[in-house]
Amino acid sequence: MFRSPATRSLLRSFTKAPTTRSTYSAASLQFRHALPLRQLSKKRPEVLVALARPPTTTLFYATKSTSSNSPLEPGAEKRLSQEILKADPDSVSAESSVRHVFEESQAPKEESSGDMTAGLKADLETIKETFSMSEVPRESLYIGAAGVLPYAATSLSTVFLAFDINHAHSTGAGYLFSPETAHQLLDLVTPVQIGYGAVIISFLGAIHWGMEYSGFGGYHSYRRYMYGVIAPAVAWPTIFMPVEYALITQFLAFNFLYFADARATARGWFPAWYSIYRFVLTFFVGASIVISLVGRGKIIAADHTLKSPVDYVKADRDAQWAALEREEKERRSALAAEEQEEEEEEEKEGDDSEDGDKEKKMKDDDDSNDKSDGDKSDKKTKEKNDGEKDSKVQKK
Repeated sequence: MFRSPATRSLLRSFTKAPTTRSTYSAASLQFRHALPLRQLSKKRPEVLVALARPPTTTLFYATKSTSSNSPLEPGAEKRLSQEILKADPDSVSAESSVRHVFEESQAPKEESSGDMTAGLKADLETIKETFSMSEVPRESLYIGAAGVLPYAATSLSTVFLAFDINHAHSTGAGYLFSPETAHQLLDLVTPVQIGYGAVIISFLGAIHWGMEYSGFGGYHSYRRYMYGVIAPAVAWPTIFMPVEYALITQFLAFNFLYFADARATARGWFPAWYSIYRFVLTFFVGASIVISLVGRGKIIAADHTLKSPVDYVKADRDAQWAALEREEKERRSALAAEEQEEEEEEEKEGDDSEDGDKEKKMKDDDDSNDKSDGDKSDKKTKEKNDGEKDSKVQKK
């Protein structure tokens, strides 16, 4: 992630030869916006020492061209030969002129505090140089920092809601929200983060189109246009994916675009500060996505009843079906009770009708008997009258 200071110290030991300005030609107008190319093997962000250097031919020598030693004087050796060596018995001992097998370093000793903190200071200096954005324009820096704020807000909201849900799961009550409210807020925050990520990824791809239109670093046609096409093609389908898959896909897309932008900066397609600028912003965005994924993972691990909007719709539909089934059972039981009452009434009416038929039959029988008796008496009376008439006729 960070650069090693060993390579920088090695390059400092080289001495640059005098540079010569290249001759002017008409072809140089095509590359008036081109920046000095860096080595393609350097894939990490790096602060360039000289950005606005004119096109020059630079040569490096393996040895220094100048020496810090003063030139030799003609009479120096003669004066040294005439000097008398003074004896110093106190500094001479039996071991002073003996070389030990395991001897200590002849280099001057530094303070112990410096030895302990030298490596730490070098690492801190490397980190400072890596994240240094002193050459980034203020406008781009402020707008980029403002663009990171929505990601930070949604990630922190996800973590807090996850903590609140887990706390409610373990204690029965949340700090600020109930479990249902926390779930609903989480279902609102997550689509905002995914949609905002799709917009930012598309914007990063469109920057390549703007650089191609302006001709910064030359014109490269489809080699630049493809980034503006691939970025939205990958970003926008994520809004239809599940939450975890969408966040992971956007995380990979941000990293891919960072490496593409760093490579383009090394080729001179972007300003030299753009790779460091993109590295810092991608670092914060990637950290926000990872925090959101960890927060949601904690929710799922602690509370398996995490519901999505589809689950709420299914629960509502199941409740409606249960209510309809209950109403249907009540209706059928009411119909069965009515049918049973009707059957009982019919049976009762049948019994009453049978009793009435019997009474009517008995009455009819009585009436028929009375009628037959009356007929018999009438017949007898008629016969008697006829007999009286016959007797009267005979007497006459």
